[in-house]
Amino acid sequence: MHANIIHHGALHGVTGSCHQLFIDDTHSLLIDCGLFQGAETSPDGGSASDRLEIPFPVDAVRALVVTHVHIDHVGRIPWLLAAGFKGPIYCSEPSAKLLPVVLADAFSVGVSRDSRLVERYLKMVEARIRPLPWRTWHTVYSGPRGACRIRLQKAGHILGSAYVECDLTGADGKRLRVLFSGDLGAPHAPMLPAPKPPWTADVVVLESTYGDSVHENRATRRDRLQAVVERALGNGGTVIVPAFSIGRTQELLYEFEDILYRQQQRPGPHAASWAKLRFYLDSPLAGRFTQLYRELQPYWDDEALARVRAGRKPLAFDQLVAIDEHADHEANVRRLARSGEPAVVIAASGMCAGGRVMNYLKAMLHDERHDVLFVGYQARGTPGSIIQNFGPRGGYVDIDGERISIRAGIHSLSGYSAHADQNDLARFVTRMRHLPAEVRLIHGDAAARQALAERLRRDTAGKVKILNDGTQ
Repeated sequence: MHANIIHHGALHGVTGSCHQLFIDDTHSLLIDCGLFQGAETSPDGGSASDRLEIPFPVDAVRALVVTHVHIDHVGRIPWLLAAGFKGPIYCSEPSAKLLPVVLADAFSVGVSRDSRLVERYLKMVEARIRPLPWRTWHTVYSGPRGACRIRLQKAGHILGSAYVECDLTGADGKRLRVLFSGDLGAPHAPMLPAPKPPWTADVVVLESTYGDSVHENRATRRDRLQAVVERALGNGGTVIVPAFSIGRTQELLYEFEDILYRQQQRPGPHAASWAKLRFYLDSPLAGRFTQLYRELQPYWDDEALARVRAGRKPLAFDQLVAIDEHADHEANVRRLARSGEPAVVIAASGMCAGGRVMNYLKAMLHDERHDVLFVGYQARGTPGSIIQNFGPRGGYVDIDGERISIRAGIHSLSGYSAHADQNDLARFVTRMRHLPAEVRLIHGDAAARQALAERLRRDTAGKVKILNDGTQ
């Protein structure tokens, strides 16, 4: 039995995830339906972020499975529904709480801000959502020529993220297990357990975002984060942290709360400055997700729950200031740009492709008192990628038609990536009790896919067929 998979996104890049698994000659299952971002293109070579239409028939797609709620995995769902998709949307129980908020924002930005239309759309989406418990098989389709059941396992990327095991049964009774990794997390992620490799699979469709990289030591990343902020404390500047509203923002708040707690317990040379430092969460969407994360405490890992039991507030500490209204945001940008008040600002978007972080960058990138701290992947062609690559060389970036020289300090901490690195990805495969016959690498740039392919061939001693472009 052969796995018939068509990749409608994230085949040669890291955004636009959308993968169609055929159950028989006609019926299929869709894994994710995300937006393209930056300079990445759709499979037919079209431009990136404006490729919103669904370029394949959806009438025989029996269900959509959402691995997690990041926009590059779910952002095209409005257009999937518009194309006529009428099936259920399966996801984990935490994702079922987060998904409507993400889709309401995507609809408002990409389709219409009319509140009545947004509400009508959300009701349609919520009626389709089918939350599934972890580690439980669920039949999504059964017909005379084939059947499929799925099971969600914790992926450790963001709260609710899953990898998907798909059991296919053919008309002849033969079975095939296909696994879609979604985005895998790495060890030591705040609030989340590390993903555990599956027992077995015949075909693994594996992300390769950091397939050519090994992250900095994650166990010491809090110390490096603290060092960057303390540099700014001495300069009288602001640390601007572009961060995704879901996942990365909450991890950063968790880490900053821990730094503040440790400074209180065992004061360091900058303890007095830490005690006065303000942390601005300047993203209404991130604020809503942070509240949802707090409501989803039962899904946190043991370490995070122990902090709560000890009376600590990992996502709502006293020095955290949430900014909601746009007028307050504009005032905060002006004040921090002019004053000598050290501060930390966490704002979306994570790739500097829009959102409130852009106003901070426009106001502060030219000033060496300030710092920009990247803690996540920057897709090719995004302003974040340009700032990250050219800022340390004294380069410039164009924002809203204005050319801005980069004099602020530019820092990158890969230890805060929510993605598994090459070691983690390789172990996900090699620690399976029964190695797969085939691994198809997707969701990575060419160099990352190639490097991971070579690593997997070496680590499996050539016993596993490795395809580094997702195809045969």
